[in-house]
Amino acid sequence: MITVVTAPAAVLSTVADEVDPTGPEIVRLAADLVETMRAAPGCVGLAAPQIGVSAQVFCVDVTGHPKAVTTHGAFVLCNAKIVEASRWRPGREGCMSVPDLTGDVKRAGRIVVEGLRPGTGEAITLVTDAFEARAVQHEIDHCAGRLFLDRVAGAHAIFPRKVYL
Repeated sequence: MITVVTAPAAVLSTVADEVDPTGPEIVRLAADLVETMRAAPGCVGLAAPQIGVSAQVFCVDVTGHPKAVTTHGAFVLCNAKIVEASRWRPGREGCMSVPDLTGDVKRAGRIVVEGLRPGTGEAITLVTDAFEARAVQHEIDHCAGRLFLDRVAGAHAIFPRKVYL
């Protein structure tokens, strides 16, 4: 497990670099992300900037989460982009890089994402909704140098974390 960096670390507010998904360092990074995500109770996603690496790579796994409707199991995407977004709704989010706060963030309830699979570079199109869509958008934001705090409507939508994972 790799240590997760916390705000205000500069890597969290910088647009991450696009990667060659076939590079061995990216395959290792993908494995490190999944391992670190699985080792943190309640964690459903983790992006490379959160472990101090400026790379557009993230993993998500909402399997078994009570808010999950659609789930694709554990997956890692490189250089992911949202190509369609609809059904916008507010929802509470937390983040391992902002351990003391949660916030209400408006996100798309249905998205289509295009990215590349680490190792092969195979193009992937992922269609998802509900909680998995929220998790994917949260991780894509990390790759774009944004935290969920950058998306809240204001101070009234930020709260102290009540449960620490």
